[in-house]
Amino acid sequence: MDKVYIHDKVFVPFMPYGQISQLIDGVADKLNKDFCTTGHSYTEAGQTDIPVLLCVLHGSIMFTGELMQRLNFPVELASMKLSSYVGTSSTGVIRETMPLTTDIKGRTVIVCEDIVDTGNTIVELKQKLLDKGAKNVRICTMLLKPEVFKDRCKLDYVGAEIPNRFIVGFGLDYDELGRNLKDIYVLE
Repeated sequence: MDKVYIHDKVFVPFMPYGQISQLIDGVADKLNKDFCTTGHSYTEAGQTDIPVLLCVLHGSIMFTGELMQRLNFPVELASMKLSSYVGTSSTGVIRETMPLTTDIKGRTVIVCEDIVDTGNTIVELKQKLLDKGAKNVRICTMLLKPEVFKDRCKLDYVGAEIPNRFIVGFGLDYDELGRNLKDIYVLE
């Protein structure tokens, strides 16, 4: 892992792909334990209560894709796009820039986020999903910044806690660049 240059900023190695893969394994193990033991197994015929795995675009694409491969129960994939960042800072205003791609009325939704910092987006998203008729909403995040998390919403599955620093890679971006990096980098 070497330094990377994105726009006007320099980023240094923070978390290699091997470590990312291990934290996704841990999240998948917890999800499989919760959902396979409650009758959501591929081995059961006629399963009707299939959860919706909600990929919050664009940041969680890589996390959601790898997580799905590790799940041992059926899920339906859906997506929506929310935005609150400009450059390296959150605006504090959450905008829905692409609506939910499936009907979730009466269903369990597992929200897949790349990172939770203040939690403002998750709180608002969870309420939107409940307003749309979700039976249950579980929050799953690859990374959490506990220093700034306002703890107004239960996070059901957390891959790892990290310091409050700006990161890119593995789906995370700086002004739409850097998402394709296999490893995660931190602002120098």
